[in-house]
Formats: sequence, C-alpha cells, structure tokens
Amino acid sequence: MVSDATEPCPVSDGLVLLDKPMGMTSQGAVTTVKRALSVRKAGHAGTLDPMATGLLIVGLGRATRLLGHIAGTTKSYDAVIRLGAATTTDDAEGETLGEPRDATGLTSSRIAEAMARYVGQIDQVPSAVSAIKVKGERAYALVRAGHSVELQSRRVTVTRFEMSRREDQAPWVDLTVSVDCSTGTYIRALARDLGRDLGVGGHLIGLRRTSIGAIDLTRAVTVDEIDPAQVISLAQAAVWVAPRLDVTDVEARDIAYGRALKRPLTHALVSIYYQGDCIALYRPDPADPKRAVASAVLITPTQMAVAGHGAVGQASEPVSGGEGEQ
Repeated sequence: MVSDATEPCPVSDGLVLLDKPMGMTSQGAVTTVKRALSVRKAGHAGTLDPMATGLLIVGLGRATRLLGHIAGTTKSYDAVIRLGAATTTDDAEGETLGEPRDATGLTSSRIAEAMARYVGQIDQVPSAVSAIKVKGERAYALVRAGHSVELQSRRVTVTRFEMSRREDQAPWVDLTVSVDCSTGTYIRALARDLGRDLGVGGHLIGLRRTSIGAIDLTRAVTVDEIDPAQVISLAQAAVWVAPRLDVTDVEARDIAYGRALKRPLTHALVSIYYQGDCIALYRPDPADPKRAVASAVLITPTQMAVAGHGAVGQASEPVSGGEGEQ
C-alpha cells in the first residue's frame, strides 16, 4: 500500500478490481482507492449497496472511459434470500412489513418451481430504494424523505437462478442462491417477488457479486491490499471490453482526433491499439458498413506525442458527419 498520500502513483490509467467490504458505499470505495493510489480521476462500474460485498471495478484516469461498457455486461451473484417476511427496502436494512409468516412448510420443489418462473426475460419492478432517478431525484432519497415511490417495470434477463442450500429456523427459511443476470437486474427484487409468489414474503439478507462480464473475483484485492502493483493497465483491461485491433500510424493519427476509421469491423465493438497502447474503442458505422466510428477516444494528439508514440503531424482530412469526431 502507498504509505504517503502525496506520493505520485506510477500507474495513472487502469483498473482496480476491488473486493468491496460490507458497510462501505461504492463511492466510498472509489475514494479509498483514490487516496491509496494518489490519483485524481476515478469511477466505478456497477453500484453495490453498502450491505453487499464482492467485485467492484474501479477505473483510473483514461480507463474511466471503459466503465460504461464494462457495467453494461452480464453479472453474477451469490445471495441469501430469507423467506417469511417482506421489508420496506426488500433487504435486511428495512423494517418488516406485517407479521412474519412461517415459511418452513414450503417444500424445496415448490420453491424451485417458483424460482424457475424468473429465469429468462422478465419484467421486473426495481426496488423503491434503488438509485433510479424519479423526476431528477434518486428513488431511495425520496423514500427516505417519506415520499411514496412507484417505479415502472423494466425488461431484464436472468439466465440462472438456482438454490444450492436451504436452512430452516422457524419462521424463516434462508435460501442460498446463485444468479446470473443482465445489467439492471435487482436481486432484492427477485427476493421480494419470490416471497410474494410463495405467499410468505421475502427479502435479501446477503449479497456478493462474483463477476462482471469476463472479470471475476479471483483477481480482486481487499482495501488493505490496494497497491500500484495491483493496478491492471489500460492495455490489459481493454481486451476484456472488446477484441483487440491494431492500427497503422496514419489510422492512429485520425483516431486521436476521433475521426472515422476507414475499414469494416467484424465485431460490434473493438479496442483500438497502437504501439501496444489502447487508444480508443470503435464500432461499426451504422450508415456505412465499410467504416467504423469512435465510441470512446482514450488519447489526444498531444498525449500521443508525450507518450512517445511519434509526432502526430497533420492528420488526414476528416470524414464529414462521422460520429465521435472531436
């Protein structure tokens, strides 16, 4: 760990894969990383509630431009659902709604059957204490202020919702489950809806995120292990987002200005590399399949020159109307 907060960090661009502890907010985790590594710019992909633990991806410097693409991928969780009561927040931090109901009479086959109905594309109403904005305000802030919040359902995809263990202690039945799902899926809402369908109420009492896309917990570090040596470089991280495509000197100069790339792409998104560095993300031009346009440009012409990528010189003529031009 960096002992002196003023000591410069030798790696300013990259990802930190953090195993977030219980009780820490996602933004608090970002602040912890910034202080430990003495970096100014950082963000995270995919919020975890304070009660949740597990994988939180923190982007540093230019790598923050990757976070939106990382957050939009599939996610996996291990969770514990308590059957027997619903709560105001759909998790253990809320107040119990009504009297608890004895859930121990539910058979495992009935529970599995109810869970199976939530595999596939489903219309899910997010928890009222989610971070979704309602008229410019976060839903959870409105709830805490005493307002009633009704959120619209949204289409999400759950590819796995399986129970590996149940523990009965009347009136509760605690289910250890694994969930693979699309971004935007609320595990608290799955717990709430499962309990409702079984007629006993349900809420979440434990949640741990185990993966985001191709990135899993095996390389994550704890807050006490944050160190410059643990930062995954931008060049290493970008291939987790999209396949690598190396470009020529001329193409790199155009890309630094956000201009279109005059070649077709065989993937929906590619990571553009020049001299071993990831300099942009590009996608096919919807108006012209023979070229690609910028989704995110990660380097400026000046930065290319400073980084030793050669003189930028005069870029070729811009392609008029190209998306991502700067």
